[in-house]
Amino acid sequence: MVWPGWLVWRRVTVRGPSMSPTLADGDVVLARFGARPQAGDVVLVRWASRPGQLSVKRAVRPDGDGWWVRGDNPFGTTDSDVLGAAEVLAVVRARCWPRPGRLRSRA
Repeated sequence: MVWPGWLVWRRVTVRGPSMSPTLADGDVVLARFGARPQAGDVVLVRWASRPGQLSVKRAVRPDGDGWWVRGDNPFGTTDSDVLGAAEVLAVVRARCWPRPGRLRSRA
């Protein structure tokens, strides 16, 4: 159980080309559940139309009860332009592998 106000960290493996060049297929990132997203943050999301699928995207703006998100690679992404607003589950703060480092917001 996660108590209100607690932050939970999880490792997530990126799949697909949608966040290239920021993140590549196979990169392992550290996501912080419970963190509040801001425009420009890399986030872990899911869509109501695809509840079993998690995706890593970039938060663009709040949209109703969710967020409008996009992939950094306009030629290889399925994002809010197709699926609508997404539910943000976590904010991605760092890449763990293969090139460890902090991820910066593009606000």
